[in-house]
Amino acid sequence: MWRSRSIRVPLFIGLLSGILLGLILKSIEHFTNVGVYTLLLNVDFLPIMGSIKWSESAEFFFHILISIIIAIVFVNLAQRFKIEEHFYQLLLLSFLICLPTFLLYFILSSLAIKEVPAWNDWIAFTYWSFGHLIYVWIMAFLYKKIKTKKE
Repeated sequence: MWRSRSIRVPLFIGLLSGILLGLILKSIEHFTNVGVYTLLLNVDFLPIMGSIKWSESAEFFFHILISIIIAIVFVNLAQRFKIEEHFYQLLLLSFLICLPTFLLYFILSSLAIKEVPAWNDWIAFTYWSFGHLIYVWIMAFLYKKIKTKKE
């Protein structure tokens, strides 16, 4: 059973890093008109969920839930491997956990029903990757900062 203290760290990391990723991709989409934020929130291809017209807030909430799950895995692995004090190892772990998110670009853009960047839009993929690389860094940075503060 999880104690409230043990869930606070990944909850905070997942929430803040997910919000920042969303803001980064929304800003990129706003300034470039490349739909990477739309792609991030898109759920229209999912059975049952895709048939519902979700608000942007609801779709963003789904994104945050995924981010929190990723942060839970990240924090648990960082603790299990005892790498809490080694930023570059935390960064590598974060990158490895998030590696599938880079590849998800191709799957999500291929499955989407609504207008999103094409699977072979390399500019959009670059923006997507840039946003997710920042997400990787933020997760490692926040975890290191929290662990440093506790000591």
